[in-house]
Amino acid sequence: MRIGLAAVFAVAASLAAGAGAAQSSSLAGAVATTTLNVPRIVFKQRKLGNGLTVITSESHTSPTVSVQVWYRVGGSDDPAGRSGFAHLFEHMMFKSTKHLKSEQFDRMTEDVGGSNNASTGDDVTEYDEVVPSNHLETLLWAEAERMINLEVDLANFNSERAVVEEEYRQRILASPYGRFFEAVRTRPYLQHPYQRGTIGSIDNLDAATLDDVVAFHDRYYRPDNATLVVTGDFDARQLDAWVDKYFAPIARPAAPLPLREAKEPPWTSDRSITVKAPKVPLPAVAAVWLAPPVTDADAPALQVAAALLSSGESSRLNQSLVYRQQIATQAGFNADLRAGPGLLIASAVAAGGKSPQAVRSALLAEVRRLVDKPASPAELDKIKVQILTGAFGTRQTPIGLASAIADAAVLGGDANRVNTDLDDLQRVTAADVQRVLRRYVTNAHMVSFDYAEDATAQ
Repeated sequence: MRIGLAAVFAVAASLAAGAGAAQSSSLAGAVATTTLNVPRIVFKQRKLGNGLTVITSESHTSPTVSVQVWYRVGGSDDPAGRSGFAHLFEHMMFKSTKHLKSEQFDRMTEDVGGSNNASTGDDVTEYDEVVPSNHLETLLWAEAERMINLEVDLANFNSERAVVEEEYRQRILASPYGRFFEAVRTRPYLQHPYQRGTIGSIDNLDAATLDDVVAFHDRYYRPDNATLVVTGDFDARQLDAWVDKYFAPIARPAAPLPLREAKEPPWTSDRSITVKAPKVPLPAVAAVWLAPPVTDADAPALQVAAALLSSGESSRLNQSLVYRQQIATQAGFNADLRAGPGLLIASAVAAGGKSPQAVRSALLAEVRRLVDKPASPAELDKIKVQILTGAFGTRQTPIGLASAIADAAVLGGDANRVNTDLDDLQRVTAADVQRVLRRYVTNAHMVSFDYAEDATAQ
């Protein structure tokens, strides 16, 4: 997609000048609401006989190409008592295969000026690479190779289990607020597997056997549970031939894919949870509410609400709690939307000498202020331009565009959502923001969190 950021900044300048349709002269300093016509992303989609979904988007703006494979498996798919398996395989997929040495993906990408990465979410695990376009065939072969010929053996299992456990120690146990934010994202759930988290459990991983790991790999790492996205500088006919050559021969397993049937019961009362850890620098608080899935019609309004409250230095929570009241060192609001039930998370870290009770009261009061009094046209337009600018900037590169398409296809359930999601955000009104906050926040049950030092911990 060829869209310059200048187009977005031109819109921003136009808004700031009060230009555009529907300008209101009744409000001093009001800014008109202007809708930007977002050019469509052109892509092709097909499905191979083995069930693999293939999506391609051709662009010759730079001689680079991105290859991404998204598997529909995440932390919520970990077996009971085996938290961390999806994350474990994010690491194991970089180990040896029948025809690849361990870590050879680094050599095939970094050594030619490209890069590779991977991440595990609640619902997906994605693998991405970007390389000069003359290395495309090599990357397609390599992705197919590790899809079908990964060596899930004891040596690789033990090696990567130790890596994942050390990552847990660093990100959760050693981080000053690691335990807090991990608890905030998982412990509100009463029943859904999201309560297990994605990074894993040291006890669960220690208890796992090689047979457990092999069974997990066979269950989820298969072509009919994967989406291949290729964007950038390629010849479409040649790309199709390579995909058919390397991916089409991979057999679809006879066993059906596991069904995702997990649900979260309604929250029927408010709850309070205290999280303790050694050497907590400053107390922290959070308020959490249940949110709809990312595909829900209310999702865009919730995303705009979150941005109004916490996006940037001029956001409402930052201006109120950090600058004016000086009651918190940081404050935020996150619409953590997922394939299943998500969370709305308001959080703050107390300033020195401020009580958690006072911080929580100020945090909730600022959220309710957005419910009681609508955002001004100027404030709403500013946030929308920020969101559009971020999206356009990301989609300028093959890797960013591929991620946007894959996210729409795998999490959103329809690749064409990449061509409608920004329009949906632009249509959000101040009244929409108030409506969704009333529904999911002020008229809903809340889980309150306190983060405090554990005086007994060493």
